[in-house]
Amino acid sequence: MLEDRRFWIFDLDGTLTLAKHDFDEMRRALKLPPGGPILEALATLPESEAREKRRLLDEIEWEIATIAEPQPGAGELLGQLNRNGARLGILTRNTLANALHTLEACGLSQYFSTEDIVSRGCAAPKPSPDGIIKLVTRWACHCNQGVMVGDYLFDMQCGKAAGTTTVYFDPRNERLWNQHADLTVNSLAELAGLVV
Repeated sequence: MLEDRRFWIFDLDGTLTLAKHDFDEMRRALKLPPGGPILEALATLPESEAREKRRLLDEIEWEIATIAEPQPGAGELLGQLNRNGARLGILTRNTLANALHTLEACGLSQYFSTEDIVSRGCAAPKPSPDGIIKLVTRWACHCNQGVMVGDYLFDMQCGKAAGTTTVYFDPRNERLWNQHADLTVNSLAELAGLVV
């Protein structure tokens, strides 16, 4: 299923990196209602209030990026895909600056060109398929030739809406989003074993 795929799109936080975000705490710091997605909550606010909260969100995410650590097996998987000639991209709900900072902190920046990192500033955020469509257009390929790898429902919804193969990365074996994915893996080493 994956051996012939040459276009790989990864979620960043919690997929290529160890999960560090405490979304409940972030919502409290931003004075947002509990439970809902942060970007969508910000979109409902008056612009002046939303602007200030987005600035604070950027600061919180920068601090998290500073302490980012790679997911076990991330470098090996990306290196293997790179050696296989795959194009690699990132689709994140974070900012581009924070994504680059995260990759640098994790030692994974060499695998991604800046142009292949799609952030919330250059496409509608996941679960919209816009970011995937932007990448595959840039790569001159079709969505059905790509793979979307992520650890959350929005990653699976985004990939399905675009028409890519979806891989749910479930390191704690919680089985929350299996039904939305074409494939579930519990480690990046397991995923690497499927793309030999």
